[in-house]
Amino acid sequence: MAFNLQTFRTRAITAIVFAMVMLFGLLWNQWSFLVLFSVIHVGCWIEYQKLVGLIDKDYRGIGPLHQYGILFAGWGLQLWMTNESYQIGRISIHVAGWWIFSIGVLVFVMDEFLLGKKFTPRLWGYSILGLVYISLSWGLMMRLWSNLHQTVFAGENWLMPVLLIASIWINDTMAYLVGSFIGKKSLSPVSPQKTWEGTIGGAILAVLVVVLTGFYVFHLSIKPLLLISITAAIAGTAGDLFESKLKRLAGIKDSGRIMPGHGGFLDRFDSLLVATIVVWIVFYLFY
Repeated sequence: MAFNLQTFRTRAITAIVFAMVMLFGLLWNQWSFLVLFSVIHVGCWIEYQKLVGLIDKDYRGIGPLHQYGILFAGWGLQLWMTNESYQIGRISIHVAGWWIFSIGVLVFVMDEFLLGKKFTPRLWGYSILGLVYISLSWGLMMRLWSNLHQTVFAGENWLMPVLLIASIWINDTMAYLVGSFIGKKSLSPVSPQKTWEGTIGGAILAVLVVVLTGFYVFHLSIKPLLLISITAAIAGTAGDLFESKLKRLAGIKDSGRIMPGHGGFLDRFDSLLVATIVVWIVFYLFY
């Protein structure tokens, strides 16, 4: 994969602007964090449904109650996975999320009866996969912010999500640079431009950057830094390949056009979607 200066410049400028938006949402307060990932959740769902519709034309025929009911249910699942600190007056966002999820599922299911459509398990399967792939992932991101910091990073609730996202972005950038200069052997037919050299080199450099920065700058324990960075590198690559497979089946290059040089929401967050689930499992087991 040859190095393209113009492509790298476009990607770099977009990444800087996007990083500023992300950091604002991540660091300002808990509500900016929730709003940020709620917007990302909706963007990912819209692109996912478009992708599935290109892969299986029958999915384009789902009714609006199915289409928006499952998205609404997914957002409810995300809200349900917040903690007790999310309160508006006496209203708990956690409890409200459960009701939103339940209503969304009801609307989704009732689509078959109200519109008289034939029940198609395959089409339901696509939507349920979306709940796991997108909504569960961003729900667990709320859990990473809400709960795990109490035992891992002693109250610094922004550290876990920021370190995870930083690990993913550093890994992606380093893999691109290393692969551009010395990459020769293709990693997978699903994504021919990715190379073994770039993948391995990017993972090693990402782990080094995250561990050294976390240890010497933030004085964090090495064990969680290693767990986050290594897991993010491996699971993030798997997430990247999974979305590449979806795009190949759909016959498109990018899932969207919201970010020049990076594509759409799924293009930008494909690695994080899978890595969030795996990192949560790893920390749940070891902490």
